[in-house]
Amino acid sequence: MKKILCICLSSTIQRTISFDSLTLTKVNRSKKYRQDASGKAVNSARVLTQLEEGCATVVCPLGENNLKTFTDDAARDNLNLLYTTIPGATRECWTLLDRNAGTTTELVVGEPVLESEADKKAVAAAEIKLLKVINDILPQVDAVLLAGSRPAIWSDDLYATISGMTHDAGKIFLADYIGPDLVKTLKTAVPHIIKINEEEFRATFPELAALPLKEAILKKSEELQNIVVVTRGTESTLAAVRSKYYECPTEKVAALNTTACGDSFNAGFLYEYVHTGDIEAALKKGTWCAARNAELEAPGAIR
Repeated sequence: MKKILCICLSSTIQRTISFDSLTLTKVNRSKKYRQDASGKAVNSARVLTQLEEGCATVVCPLGENNLKTFTDDAARDNLNLLYTTIPGATRECWTLLDRNAGTTTELVVGEPVLESEADKKAVAAAEIKLLKVINDILPQVDAVLLAGSRPAIWSDDLYATISGMTHDAGKIFLADYIGPDLVKTLKTAVPHIIKINEEEFRATFPELAALPLKEAILKKSEELQNIVVVTRGTESTLAAVRSKYYECPTEKVAALNTTACGDSFNAGFLYEYVHTGDIEAALKKGTWCAARNAELEAPGAIR
């Protein structure tokens, strides 16, 4: 069995609320409600676990105030969870599903602000523990997935440090994050796989803005000597491996909840890639997982 480590620094308690119809400025009574342990790499870990029980481990920080809420939800989904605690609460997000309109609205609450010196020291200590957990488990895994934004409480070189650790351990590394964190990572250790959406790709690499997207992806992959995958919502997914270009059509489905489709894609893509090394098959597997997720109410699920 191939093992994949999923790292999530923006853990989330996700509440999904379903309405027959949703009207702003009115009282809306829900039809259904569910709660899940979430965050980008947590969602990916759940999909990986559904693909093959026991293949994924997720590492994340969790707030002390609502720790049990998250761990109970993770246990329900059989997630292999390793965590460090931080002061305050794990953030909470709400997804509003309008069944009649077929829309998904996500409300993301900002990260907790930790201002006291005691809290800052606690976070610094948690960061050291987090890196030790990652370092200890790296020899046991075949690949690492690091996804999601970096909350401001963490060191601004943390993602680059994790990338460097993974590189030194000789593990496949998929990076699904953007902006300065990705730029800094590229100066430390180039990820084997960068997965990014079109808007994020253009924003992170403005020097390629004048090029058509296909040429820009090929140029960046050639420069980095790695795999670059660019998702485009309902449009086909584009990828390049150095000078070779790939395009994979999306699957048209009756979407119920589009939250975590990208995370589900990551899970399917990386799962297939570590098993076969076949980019086309990995794109198809990622696309299949994203489509199955869109059909379900749970974020980051394929069944």
